[in-house]
Amino acid sequence: MKVGLFFGSFNPIHHGHLIIGQYMLDQAKLDEVWFVVSPQNPLKKGKDIMDADHRLNMVKLAIKGNEQFKVSDVEFDMPIPSYSSYTLKKLKELHPSIEFQLILGTDNLQHLEKWKDHEEILMEYDILSYFREGFPGGEFAKNQKVRVMKGPMLNISASYVRGLVRMGRSIKYLVPDEVAEYMYSKVKD
Repeated sequence: MKVGLFFGSFNPIHHGHLIIGQYMLDQAKLDEVWFVVSPQNPLKKGKDIMDADHRLNMVKLAIKGNEQFKVSDVEFDMPIPSYSSYTLKKLKELHPSIEFQLILGTDNLQHLEKWKDHEEILMEYDILSYFREGFPGGEFAKNQKVRVMKGPMLNISASYVRGLVRMGRSIKYLVPDEVAEYMYSKVKD
């Protein structure tokens, strides 16, 4: 079984994330996409981040109904900050028969050298990278283990969504309806 691991804060998850997940599922011929919710991304320290349990719940709501989408809270029981290399080792221990591939944008690919143990990740895993405007992916885009794909992109940022919620504005069509309801009722502040 081939599984694409889509790591992220999902602060909150939005339609852009879901479109990327579905695109990678179809184009890379994956069996499933797992949204791995990171309690604390080491490269986003001090950022405006919602409680990890809220973010996990919103991903569950967003992917409900898509049997090929799963959510993973594997990092919730691991030391913080969350390093993808440690998470990958843990997932391989838990699921030795699954072939994992990483899903990440060319913005993250371009700065892969900042990732802990990035050389080991590149040796062990294929990377499916979706093109982000203004970020060609750097030297890593030329690596034989990396496949850069130009899929449909929505220019939505989670920080924009959070800002609209703080101002009491609508986030309809930016996030699934269930996520919007959850945000307005549980994480307005």
